[in-house]
Amino acid sequence: MENITVKDHSVSNEEFQLVFDETLEMYKTEPQPSLETLASYYESEDYISHTDAKRNLFEKIYHWVRTYMLSKKMMLVDRYTKSDAEKVLDIGCGTGDFLVMAKKYKWEVAGIEPDEQARKIAITKIKTEIHTNEWLSEIPDHSFDAITMWHVLEHVPNLEEQIQTLKRIVKPKGSIFIAVPNFKSHDAKHYKQFWAAYDVPRHLWHFSQKAIKSLFEKENMKVVKILPMKFDAYYVSLLSEKHKTGKMNPIKGFYRGFVSNFKAILSSEYSSLIYVIKND
Repeated sequence: MENITVKDHSVSNEEFQLVFDETLEMYKTEPQPSLETLASYYESEDYISHTDAKRNLFEKIYHWVRTYMLSKKMMLVDRYTKSDAEKVLDIGCGTGDFLVMAKKYKWEVAGIEPDEQARKIAITKIKTEIHTNEWLSEIPDHSFDAITMWHVLEHVPNLEEQIQTLKRIVKPKGSIFIAVPNFKSHDAKHYKQFWAAYDVPRHLWHFSQKAIKSLFEKENMKVVKILPMKFDAYYVSLLSEKHKTGKMNPIKGFYRGFVSNFKAILSSEYSSLIYVIKND
């Protein structure tokens, strides 16, 4: 597959290259920002996963869908962990809503969030410390029954090191839940360089199903289930329309999201996918 030139539509207006890795079947954003400059690319009021803002209809719909999906995600975690499971770590926990839901399900929770503003909001919700990324290296081996990363793995600078850490801190037979965009979906192919889920340079990696399976198999972990995130096709298509035409265009966006989900019935290539991964 050819490399793709993609623009940062959210913050800098800079252009980046998506370089294709044929072996893993995934793209890598290049050049990747340094650790010192990466945070500056998140400095936007439009980065709504770091806030509870509901300034307009689009943000209200986003938060309504997010609230609806929280219980679905928690039911999934419950289903694929052993009955006596107790401890869950949410990496990239944002404003803490998933951790609030996990506490309602009687789980002992821990969270990691690099963004200071989001971290403060999360602390007020769950009344416990939310850690920065540095805490990962301090976590004892085999500490958690379940680890969740909801649209986070694509953001981490040191991908293979991150997966090795997940292997180390999840319990034997524990479960890891990864949600990431899928560049092989219909909406990605339709919008091409305007596809909002490329979100460069905040998204450093762009995964296929083969890539996720291969990366985790290297650490003796196995993908046991792949599930669609159907709402993402509509959300991403709306943003993609804005990138392409300069306005949201809800009719075209919702239509493209519908078409993407319809085509994925046969291909299983939904706009975003959740991977359930077991630590063998």
